[in-house]
Amino acid sequence: MSRRKVVILTGAGISAESGIKTFRDSGGLWENHRIEDVASPEGWQRNPKLVLDFYNQRRRQLLQAQPNRAHLALAELEKKFDVTIVTQNVDDLHERGGSTKIIHLHGELLKARSEQNESLVVDCVNDILLGHKAPDGAQLRPHIVWFGEPVPEIENAVPHVKEADIFVVIGTSLAVYPAAGLIHYTTYESEKWLIDPNEMPLPRIPNLKFINEKATVGVEFLVNRLLSDD
Repeated sequence: MSRRKVVILTGAGISAESGIKTFRDSGGLWENHRIEDVASPEGWQRNPKLVLDFYNQRRRQLLQAQPNRAHLALAELEKKFDVTIVTQNVDDLHERGGSTKIIHLHGELLKARSEQNESLVVDCVNDILLGHKAPDGAQLRPHIVWFGEPVPEIENAVPHVKEADIFVVIGTSLAVYPAAGLIHYTTYESEKWLIDPNEMPLPRIPNLKFINEKATVGVEFLVNRLLSDD
């Protein structure tokens, strides 16, 4: 008998408890920067040094962070389920938490790529400076999907969601597309869970249950329930 398939969509809320700042505050800023200045192709063209400095700071912050109980609990699910994590986060906390199948929709902070060739990607744990070149001789840029850029990994995520017996959304408001649209690819019969500490209008989705808790509490509750039921 094949193991049941669990697909988990995660957002900034799961990493916030590890000290990773959420994407934007109520003023539309990210670490006191306008989003369009540090997370858009236009911002990169205007001031690449500012963009590199911004992500260098994020990378240093990430290397000091540790996976939290929610990341660790999700890895436990692999003992009994076929688990795929689809994350909007650019950190590596799922990997360090022990999960093995992860799709990064919005890129990865610990990777860089050629500004001329998006498929030329290299590992990166140190600062990227102006003049640092990719293997093709072009300037290295963060391997991050910026506003206005395509999200190619969404095509890899959709088939997993369509096959999911259980679909879980953690720490994301289902407001950022195309990731927010993934829940609409679930089957009618699949079990669906939404974990978030904030009250939110729930989409009209069959079999959707809401756990109104922060990620660590809600994920541990759900994981224990799934492991005991299976």
